[in-house]
Amino acid sequence: MSDKSRIEWTDATWNPTTGCTKVSQGCKHCYAERFAHRQGYDFSKVELHPERLEMPLRWKRPRRIFVDSMSDLFHEEVGFDFIDRVMNIMVRCPQHVFMILTKRPMRMFQYWDQWRFFKREMVSLGENIWLGVSVEDQMTADKRIPWLLETPAAVRFVSYEPALEKIDILADRISPTMRSENKIDWVICGGESGPGARPMHPDWARSIRDQCQAAGVPFFFKQWGEWVSVDQAHMVMRTGQSIRFADMDSRILFKTGKKKAGRLLDGREWNEMPDQKNK
Repeated sequence: MSDKSRIEWTDATWNPTTGCTKVSQGCKHCYAERFAHRQGYDFSKVELHPERLEMPLRWKRPRRIFVDSMSDLFHEEVGFDFIDRVMNIMVRCPQHVFMILTKRPMRMFQYWDQWRFFKREMVSLGENIWLGVSVEDQMTADKRIPWLLETPAAVRFVSYEPALEKIDILADRISPTMRSENKIDWVICGGESGPGARPMHPDWARSIRDQCQAAGVPFFFKQWGEWVSVDQAHMVMRTGQSIRFADMDSRILFKTGKKKAGRLLDGREWNEMPDQKNK
């Protein structure tokens, strides 16, 4: 937890809870679990940290804050009463933007649906609260995004990371027939990094970027992960670094490591963010 973060799309992290349990293939190589093991604690044990609740109140400079980078706020072992306390801090910090990312959007929806009085308060006051779902393939996108769209939020976003297969998420969810408030406002895309990282095909990233451009949705390309495509192989060859090959639809990828693979997609960075002024 820090008021500075290396995560490309946020400025700071805040972890009022820690620990989580795996729910899908996207969890297989969880970076938070690796970090927890290095720190010597059991990541599978979900813990509440009330002593950390007021930390954002002390951060006066406006920040984009990733909530629970080391957990899932809507994990089944986090009670709604504690989530109330977390939300209350966010409402008291209008200078910040709070970004909540979950793989449990049904419980996120249930929180707002069952706590109707608090829900009305958050809709009117919580313009700085962004809610997102993490997806890695078509199955998780189809399962999680509909719950997100039914949950009130200032901004709704999708994190397609780690990207494990090509997905379509916008075509039937951004259309003139939908209520304007029920839409995806932002998409993040990234490949997997760390030990055992699975490669992301370049066409998967291009496909989701093109979907975003067609729908007028801001697109943020976070990283390639550990692997780079053959058209960037000269960068690897110049370093003399050893390479591994992965055959994906006859596309050759080289394993170079996250830093060398970088985050350029078709020669440029994609750092688009939602424009709250137009919401």
